[in-house]
Amino acid sequence: MKIIEGSGSFQIKGGIGHENDTITVFYHKPKNFTSKSKILMVIPGSGRNGDSYRDSWIKTSEKHCVLILSPAYAKKDYSYLGYHLGGVAKDRDIKDAFTFVKNSNQVIMDEEKAIFEYNDDARQWIYPDFDRIFNLVKKTIQSQQKKYDMFGHSAGGQILHRFVLMHPNSKADRILASNAGSYTLPDMETNYPCGIKNVNHLDLKKAFKKRLVLFLGELDNANENGGILLRSKTTDKQGLHRLARGKYFYHYGLKNSKDHKNKFNWTLKVIPNVGHNQRKMAKAAAVYLYKNDL
Repeated sequence: MKIIEGSGSFQIKGGIGHENDTITVFYHKPKNFTSKSKILMVIPGSGRNGDSYRDSWIKTSEKHCVLILSPAYAKKDYSYLGYHLGGVAKDRDIKDAFTFVKNSNQVIMDEEKAIFEYNDDARQWIYPDFDRIFNLVKKTIQSQQKKYDMFGHSAGGQILHRFVLMHPNSKADRILASNAGSYTLPDMETNYPCGIKNVNHLDLKKAFKKRLVLFLGELDNANENGGILLRSKTTDKQGLHRLARGKYFYHYGLKNSKDHKNKFNWTLKVIPNVGHNQRKMAKAAAVYLYKNDL
């Protein structure tokens, strides 16, 4: 595997349960890269378009000397359950549970048909892939970094907040979960994916210590028609649009941590005048993460 100056890609095998599948990692290595340069992993939305997500960060990569990595999980190998829900729910056909509303961005989920079977083998979840990619790249480029930052938009935002809940022992440092359409609450009374009642071996104390940033667009509200918005009876309890749901998730976690006297390192950041737009959110994220590096 080679990572040369500029933009490119490399491939790695999928994790346990996906050994015959391939993950393509798109990268950009800046001209002035050194062993001390920071590393940012960018998680794409439902389009799995790691190349264009990587491209949104090229200017930032060069300006702040940050290595960009964006893993693309092919839809044929990683379904909605395997990607958005991280493989925590076993893969099965639940297409009949979803109805797309014409002339809108909304998808209605029939909760009686959407049966999610919990996958107890955490090794088969996608979350360990991120440290695996980081470790491989670190060795290849002889990086001195011990941690990496993360940004994910839309489905990528779904993945990252679940990553924090399900896999808090990662080497990820600052984790910006941007404009997720729905959330898994740290709720012990509700089953996955809306809660964690049926998920074993979680450590919420460690999850609340992670530097998770709910990075939300102010205009990703009821008037936003971009992207896909999941609607269901249980999901709608979080709010009727992405901005409301992101705030709800943050405050739910804050209350949970206070109730159990846990340290809480999560942050809520609302970006003015931006809706469901990954490029504009990436631009704001670059300022948030690296403005003090100049």
